[in-house]
Amino acid sequence: MPQDPAVVVIGLGYVGSCVAATLADRGLRVTGIDTDTRLVSELSQGNTPLHEPGLQEVVARATTSGRLRATTDVAAVADADIVIVAVGTPVREDGTLVDDQLRSACTAIGRHLRRGQLVLLKSTVPAGTTRSLVVPLLERHGGVTAGTDFALAFTPERLAEGTALAELTSLPIVVGGIDERSTQLAADFWQRALGVTALRQASLEAAEIVKLADNWWIDLNIALANELAKFCALFDVDVLDVITAANSIPKGNGNVNILLPSVGVGGSCLTKDPWMVWESARQHGLDIQTPRVGREVNAGMPDHTAQLIIDEMAELGRDPAAATVAVLGLAFKNNTSDLRATPVLGVVNALVKAGARVRLYDPVVDPGQADEMFGIRPTTNLHDAVRGADCVAVLAMHRQFDDIDFADLPVADSCLLLDGRAYYPKEKIVMLRELGYRYRGIGR
Repeated sequence: MPQDPAVVVIGLGYVGSCVAATLADRGLRVTGIDTDTRLVSELSQGNTPLHEPGLQEVVARATTSGRLRATTDVAAVADADIVIVAVGTPVREDGTLVDDQLRSACTAIGRHLRRGQLVLLKSTVPAGTTRSLVVPLLERHGGVTAGTDFALAFTPERLAEGTALAELTSLPIVVGGIDERSTQLAADFWQRALGVTALRQASLEAAEIVKLADNWWIDLNIALANELAKFCALFDVDVLDVITAANSIPKGNGNVNILLPSVGVGGSCLTKDPWMVWESARQHGLDIQTPRVGREVNAGMPDHTAQLIIDEMAELGRDPAAATVAVLGLAFKNNTSDLRATPVLGVVNALVKAGARVRLYDPVVDPGQADEMFGIRPTTNLHDAVRGADCVAVLAMHRQFDDIDFADLPVADSCLLLDGRAYYPKEKIVMLRELGYRYRGIGR
């Protein structure tokens, strides 16, 4: 492998764009490949539609320097030393993998593979998929054999939106190859390219399972937090106080670490990866419960949140069917524009079904995408969204909401402030109540 390898990244979605831009910014020659002509055109001009802190600047810098280019032509694979696969891998409702993108990408790559290349798969897949699906597709057309003619490793992405660029160059990267040489080559590449530690695994399957274990744990932990919040509400206890105290006890290599409850879980990973685990286990004759239970708990949080609003409206003597609810923040998490599997959609749908008039406001999310998903055109400014509102529901706490002057908002008297993901401190809650708001959080 040359000291200055040429890299191709297949798939310029969230992960692919972050990886391609970062590698190019660190001095490598990178070609991004995607079937989306609009995305390729934007990237070629130094722009990205993705809302990730710092990404626009890195993309602009990398394209201006000539180290990053984008194309729809998969033939560029033939000129690369490293081929990174980062296409989408969604699942069906029954948890089975929708492998269309992965099949298409691997088939196309296989037509242009040559001896001496290193193929790295970053797309999340059920355990065993790299060996049983990816390898045959790569080998089918080129007359080359994985582990003999080209190296192959699974190196899962483990990035969190909002902090992805920093994590790319700080988090250890997991590496599991089809053979020891592939594992070594992959580890060497990532260590040189990103300056990170490589955690070598004994097989492709071990590396695949590491990613699934991470998101299985996160989703299940959030489910615990959400059910703990419901439990605390029975006794008028603030769940955040309980979590803070519970997390103070040492356990294992760290402390108890209960995460935070919220309006729900969204995004492209946590909503599908536990189902991958559950379905993969089922196919091998093992019935496991926790992935399914965690998913069901978290999937129920949007309806729970909507019901909190409806119940609070009733206690205020207001007919939910005649109420106006202003929803602030539409994305699946704070400080991102990503609407994929956003739990806010479930809240809005439940409120609309109850007859409420719902207004939307999110200064980060693309208005056209929001309109298409929610069927409601977002307002262009905060005051129009909350004017006369009986409830202001903060469901994604973007930085742009940090300085909201609640005393200046033209809301209805005794307006309900529903805290779905802001986690306002007690002093703020006292201030809101002094201003005449009725505060309610998830488990608070």
